[in-house]
Amino acid sequence: MWYIICGLIVVAAALFFLPVTGRKREKIFISFPEDKGKISLPKKFLWGTATAAQQIESQTPTDWTAFEKRVVKEKKFDSLGRGKAKPGHIHNLGNYPAEVLRKKTDYDRLFAKDLSLAAKYSHNSYRFSIEWARLFPKEGMSKPDKKGIEYYRNILKACKRNNLKPSVTLFHFSSPQWFWQERNGYKGWERDDAIELFSHFVQAVAHEFGGDIDHWCTLNEPMVYIYNGYLEGIFPPNELRRDPVKAAPLAVRMLEAHVAAWQILKQDAAARNKKIEVGFTQHTRRFEPLRNWHGLDRLTARMVEQAFMWDFCDAFKTGVFRMSGSRFKQTIPGLKDSLDYLGINYYGRFYLKTNVLRPMKFEVLMNDPASDELRNDLDWAIYPHGFYLVLTEAARRYGLPIYVLENGTADAADDDRLRQRFLVEHIREMALAIRDGADVRGYWFWSLVDNFEWAEGFEARFGLVKVDYLKKFQRIPRPSLELFKEIIEENGVSQAMFEYCRNDKRL
Repeated sequence: MWYIICGLIVVAAALFFLPVTGRKREKIFISFPEDKGKISLPKKFLWGTATAAQQIESQTPTDWTAFEKRVVKEKKFDSLGRGKAKPGHIHNLGNYPAEVLRKKTDYDRLFAKDLSLAAKYSHNSYRFSIEWARLFPKEGMSKPDKKGIEYYRNILKACKRNNLKPSVTLFHFSSPQWFWQERNGYKGWERDDAIELFSHFVQAVAHEFGGDIDHWCTLNEPMVYIYNGYLEGIFPPNELRRDPVKAAPLAVRMLEAHVAAWQILKQDAAARNKKIEVGFTQHTRRFEPLRNWHGLDRLTARMVEQAFMWDFCDAFKTGVFRMSGSRFKQTIPGLKDSLDYLGINYYGRFYLKTNVLRPMKFEVLMNDPASDELRNDLDWAIYPHGFYLVLTEAARRYGLPIYVLENGTADAADDDRLRQRFLVEHIREMALAIRDGADVRGYWFWSLVDNFEWAEGFEARFGLVKVDYLKKFQRIPRPSLELFKEIIEENGVSQAMFEYCRNDKRL
C-alpha cells in the first residue's frame, strides 16, 4: 500500500512542479514579425475615443452619484495602495472642490468643443454612453425627461457636424438611484421587474435616437461590474459576497438585459428599414502564472481567464450561461447568436499566485513585483503582445467581427511618453492580429479627456487630453493626441514610429 501512496505523491509532485498543464507565461513582450515597414489597417477602419456618462457628465441621480456623495459625507478617501481600491472608498476624492465633484469634467458645457477637437485630430468615430437616470430621473415616468432627450440629441448633432460615427453604450456601470429601492426583498438588477424597467429605457432611446445610431453596445464590461459591485465591494451596491456562485444570477440578469435590448433595437431598425450592429464589450486581460514552473499557478491562470473573460462570451454561442468551477448553469431564451460583433476592452497583464495548501485562495497581482516590467500610474503591467493574443483568441473562439471599444493607460505626465509608446505598440499588435485573421473593424482609445475613474476618483489620468480641474476644466492636449492623429491618417503604424517609441530611453 505504501508504494501506491508514494507513487501518487510522485505523480502529484510532477504535475505540480513541471509546467505541463495550464497557461504558460509568455516571454514575448511585443511581436517581431519578419516583415518590416508600415503595418496598415483595413480601409474604412473606425478610429476614435471612448467615454462614459458617469465619468464625464455632470452628476445625475444615479447609484454612483449616491455613492460619491456618501463617500464625501463620511470622508472615505483611502485606498489599499497604488491602484488598489478600498471597499466603500473613492481614492482622494476629498482633494477636489464641490464644483468638480458635481460637474466632473464640465462636459455638459464643453462637449461641442471636445468633439470638435476629436475631429480636428482626425477621429472618425466617438463612443459614449446614454445615462439611464438622465432620461428617467424619477421612478414611474412613462416618458423620458425632455431635457435629457435634448441633451443627447445635441451630442448626436455635434457628432454629425464633426463627421464622427456614434457608438452608443446603454449600460456603463451606473443606473438610476430609484432602481435600487427594494422590491419584494431585492434591489437593482435583482428586482423582478429589472428587465422590464431597463427595456422601458431602451425603448425610449431607440425611439428618440434610433435614426441617428447604427452601432450599439448593450453592456460595458459586465463581469467587471459584477466582480467589483458584488464580490469586492468597490462599486455600488458595494456588496461582499464571498461565494462567487452567489453572484452568478447577476450574470444571467445581464445576459437577459442584453437580449431585451437586442430585440428592441433590432425591431426599431427593421421598422426604419435600417441596418445596425449590436454587441457588448468584455473587459480582457492576459492572465498568466506568476511562477511559470508552478503547475497550480498555471492551472489557476487559465481557470480565472475562462471564468472572468470567456464564460460570459461563450453563453452567446450556446444560449446557456455556465459558471466555471461550479455547477451553476442557466438557459437564457433568445440569447444564442444575439451578437453582431464582440467588443474587446484590453488593459494589460494580470498574474496568478496560488498556495498549494489553500488553492482557491489565490492572489491576482497587477504586476510581477520581482520584475522591472513596464507599468502605468496604477501599477498595472503593460503587455502589448497580450493584446494580440486576446484578439486572436477571441477571433478563433467566436468568428465574429471585433471592435476594440477600449484600450488605454494611466499616465499623468504632461509629455506622456508612456502613453505614446502604449499607443504605437498596441495598435501595431492589433494590426498583426488582423493580418493573422482577426476581423477587427474599429479602435476606440480610452479616453478622450481625463475623467472620473470610478474608485480611483480623479487621480488616474487616462486622457489624450489633460483636464485641469482647478482652472475652469481647461483642456490641454497631450503629445499622444498628435501621435494618435498621425496613426489615424497613416491608417497604421510605420516601422520608424515603432522603433522610435520602443527605443525611448526615457521610459
